[in-house]
Amino acid sequence: MDKPLRYQASSESAALSVRPTPPGETATWRDFIALTKPGILRSNLIAAFAGFWLASHWQLQYGKLVLMLLGTMLVMASSCVFNNYFDREMDMKMARTKNRALPTGKVAPKTVLWYAVVLGILGLAVLFAFSGPLAGLFGAVGMFVYVVVYTLWLKRTSTWSTSIGAISGAMPPAIGYVAASGTVDLGACLLFAMLFLWQPPHFWALGIRRTEEYRAAGFPLLPVVKGIPRTKLQMIPYLVLLVPIPIMMYVYDYTGIWFLVIAEILSVAWLLMALTGFRTKDNDAWAKKVFLFSVNYLTVNMIVMILDTVRL
Repeated sequence: MDKPLRYQASSESAALSVRPTPPGETATWRDFIALTKPGILRSNLIAAFAGFWLASHWQLQYGKLVLMLLGTMLVMASSCVFNNYFDREMDMKMARTKNRALPTGKVAPKTVLWYAVVLGILGLAVLFAFSGPLAGLFGAVGMFVYVVVYTLWLKRTSTWSTSIGAISGAMPPAIGYVAASGTVDLGACLLFAMLFLWQPPHFWALGIRRTEEYRAAGFPLLPVVKGIPRTKLQMIPYLVLLVPIPIMMYVYDYTGIWFLVIAEILSVAWLLMALTGFRTKDNDAWAKKVFLFSVNYLTVNMIVMILDTVRL
């Protein structure tokens, strides 16, 4: 593991956790929704739905499905709000985040903290009560890893933050799967592996594009600490390990032929695209292309997994 790089907040940022709110500007309901990071919620809820669907084999319990999605959404929203709360000083230093509600002072930190706590309690209560102890446990583990291990510890100290933090991002499909099946089997493990392996190359592509912003904010992200060439190299093992996942899901009869074909083509295409990064002269354009492909990769795979009913 890399030697920790301790984040040192300046005396100015320590004294001013948020910028003063412009006169007459107050928080709206949209600001509270934005604190939950709706884009992250949307993609992960699709993954949770796919996990539930896969384990149900079309024998859906719609009430249980809705409650699982509700509990998962609340837990993820709580984690994202906690992330915004603890990162508020760092967010002031990045162009991508400095206009959020907390850095601008539109919402008080204490209000955001209570918002996160309430969302988390409600989410875990729903999962444990209606989706079973395994789903509740997975939700609690995902929340702990994202808030404590990732946000409060590794994000500020080590380049391993992205890899370890991927554990929390891989929990939604596993939550959906165990909520429907009540057990952890190979299907749950393969879903977890797919989302776990997807995240580091997805996030590092963004990190390459925003290297100087992360450097200014004090985040020891891999491209900041080790450089862009090392980051490109470290993306490859994750993408190589993604390639056999669709094959295994098909061989063990969790998905059908369409998922095998489409997911395998996308996995190989992503790997080849990443390999072109070693000879590109425009890292920003390459990283943007890889990042956008990674977003579509996950969305398309989850949709195909849900729609694919063919069994050979």
